[in-house]
Amino acid sequence: MIKTVVFDIGGVLVDWNPRYIYRTICDDEREIEHFLTNVCTFDWNHSLDLGRPWEEAKAELVAKFPEKEDWIELYRTKWIDMFAGPIHESVDILMEIKRKGFPLYALSNWGSQEGFDLVRKEICPFFGLFDGVILSGVEKIAKPDPAIYKLLLDRFNLNPRETVFIDDRLDNVQAARNLGIEAIHFTTPSDLESHLVTNGIFAGDEEDNEEEFQGCGGGCTCHPR
Repeated sequence: MIKTVVFDIGGVLVDWNPRYIYRTICDDEREIEHFLTNVCTFDWNHSLDLGRPWEEAKAELVAKFPEKEDWIELYRTKWIDMFAGPIHESVDILMEIKRKGFPLYALSNWGSQEGFDLVRKEICPFFGLFDGVILSGVEKIAKPDPAIYKLLLDRFNLNPRETVFIDDRLDNVQAARNLGIEAIHFTTPSDLESHLVTNGIFAGDEEDNEEEFQGCGGGCTCHPR
């Protein structure tokens, strides 16, 4: 029986994508994709998620790609603009779970507490609904490393068999499952709602219908009425 729900944040509750800032300075999608594939790569960003100091990470790339220094710097100075805002339908689901009395936690690959607090203040006040948060940059370990899931379970005294974890990356989902945690691969809010019915979080008569979502108009805390 599921008693606790754990959310990833980026790609599940918040629309985050570095392409948003580069599309403001470049209309060539191929150039943007080349930059994110070869310069500010996934692995490089992952090192930031692990708490690597920005100046060190920047210096590494500028040494290799001096012609892209301005673009690299944008990754820091325009970081907040990578957030398009909350995924409102997902936030409504989060709020409904909270209303039902389930403990809520967040497990996120996120570089710093300061960045998290800034986004909570400027974009996502619903972060305040969490009973606890684990950030990779604070702990210096990141998903899908099993150690961060074990830290989550230990710190908040969670039973893996009674915990469901929601993430948009399959490798993170599988890592949770390997530790006995029920895990849902997030694709859409309506699909998530269907999985939550299966897991007994929502009643079966709650229709899996995206048209029923009210978004912010339904009381989503990102834009309170």
